[in-house]
Amino acid sequence: MSITKYLVLVSVFFMAISCKTDKKTEVKEEAPVVTKTQEVNVYTHRHYAADQELFAQFEKETGIKVNVVNAKADELMQKMTSEGEQSPADVLITVDAGRLVRAKDKGLLQGVTSTTLDKNIPAHLRDTDNAWFALTKRARVIVYAKDRVKPEALSTYEELTSDKWKKKILIRSSSNIYNQSLLASIIAHDGVEKAKAWAEGMVANMARTPKGNDRDQVKAVVGGEGDIAVVNTYYIGKLLNSKNPEEVKAGEGVGIFFPNQDGRGTHINVSGAGVAKYAPNKENAIKFIEFLSSKAAQEVFATANYEYPVNPEVKASELLTSWGAFKEDVLPLAKLGENNKKAVITFDEAGWQ
Repeated sequence: MSITKYLVLVSVFFMAISCKTDKKTEVKEEAPVVTKTQEVNVYTHRHYAADQELFAQFEKETGIKVNVVNAKADELMQKMTSEGEQSPADVLITVDAGRLVRAKDKGLLQGVTSTTLDKNIPAHLRDTDNAWFALTKRARVIVYAKDRVKPEALSTYEELTSDKWKKKILIRSSSNIYNQSLLASIIAHDGVEKAKAWAEGMVANMARTPKGNDRDQVKAVVGGEGDIAVVNTYYIGKLLNSKNPEEVKAGEGVGIFFPNQDGRGTHINVSGAGVAKYAPNKENAIKFIEFLSSKAAQEVFATANYEYPVNPEVKASELLTSWGAFKEDVLPLAKLGENNKKAVITFDEAGWQ
């Protein structure tokens, strides 16, 4: 073989080796990995600083961003309905068990499994299908003018229809969800006929046509328009801690009485949360509600917002404790929603405006 042919063959051989090496070392370019932001989208009716504090704490502890949409309960439910399967909502938070039941009945919530929530929240304070869970409690109590009424004169909700309270009772309108839930509880315990008789007796004893919120009823008692009122405990806390001296004076001017202590107990209502039916971040939603039911979060609710905790391991605040311990009605709160329509009809028939 000539030297020329030899050099050509050697050149071809090394070119082939080079091509194979290039193929082996070729790196396939992959698409960039997109990391989904951990988040939970919360539709809430509540608007308290304590809630914002807890949301921020949840973000800090878990790294899950909390996106909040604030509006009235009915507006939020309508929004979720119109959004349908495309709704970004993960959690719905609202006040009153009746509204929570309504959200479930509208198909806006889903049942979830959580041993943490089962442990932290008593059975009567959550939905039977775990579609919603109470977060805080408020007792619907009787408040009385300290200078005109002795607490010994009070006993039950039913006794408020007595002639001795003629033109002395102040209470909100029948359109108020708290009153609807109170009447729904009476229907659940005693039936529609007795509930109607109670509503008629209350109308006969009203000091004025119902108007205003719970705080307005307290102010009217102190102002002498009536001697007693039916209100939620939460509002007494708000009055006593108001920056307005007149509101503080109103809160200080009434005593608090827990009715039906020798019977079924005082009616309670709640604020609560449920996982949205089409929650895109279901696991985060469950973690979020579990966090709000935890001992640490419940202590914030109890001390900062004048509400009773639902977690049995957490004590009520010093203010609420000063009002005394009380027996609460343990009627499953789902009954309040189930009897809501009957309550509305009963109010109308009784002439409760």
